[in-house]
Amino acid sequence: MDQRMSIITLGVADLKRSREFYERLGWKKSSASSEAIVFFQAGGMALALYLRHELAKDARIDAEGHGFRAITIAYNARTREEVDAVLAEAKAAGASVAKPAEEAFWGGYSGYFADPDGFLWEVAWNPHFAIAADGAIRLPE
Repeated sequence: MDQRMSIITLGVADLKRSREFYERLGWKKSSASSEAIVFFQAGGMALALYLRHELAKDARIDAEGHGFRAITIAYNARTREEVDAVLAEAKAAGASVAKPAEEAFWGGYSGYFADPDGFLWEVAWNPHFAIAADGAIRLPE
């Protein structure tokens, strides 16, 4: 197996509401989207939105269960100021700020917002991770 991820799919309660939220953030849906699933190009990967009960059905698991999902999605910013700007943009688009940006124990600066279904996004500036012009993150070897 190659060391990569291709698509992150979020199981959402209301596909239209979630699509509109991400579009308010400036994301453009792909022409691969349909009435049943929405795709967004996200750098070298993709984000998909799919109805929660349909995603559970496809994976043959129970759709019930709420609370902390033990996963976050990260948006790494190029500057500390961009962290604050992205959190403000997310809030204006309808997100709730779960944790305002602050100095992080690892030497960076980060905060969290939750999308309409409660999926947590960490918005972080990490001085140890380079961000390429295309948005790709480069980890130290």
